[in-house]
Amino acid sequence: MRTRLRGALRTMRTALDEGDAAQLKNALRDTVSLVDKMAAKKVIHRNAAGRYKSRLAARVSKKSAAA
Repeated sequence: MRTRLRGALRTMRTALDEGDAAQLKNALRDTVSLVDKMAAKKVIHRNAAGRYKSRLAARVSKKSAAA
């Protein structure tokens, strides 16, 4: 399960580097959903889940503002 999370975060970083808006939006939605599921199943702590989501959203927002 933790492997799926790492893969999703890796996909998210790749989407941020490429800068494709559609791919970025899909990757963010999928990653946030997976982070929430992992927190609900106690695989990661809920504060860690919030931290992941906050940092991802900030990077997406910064990338969108720059484009």
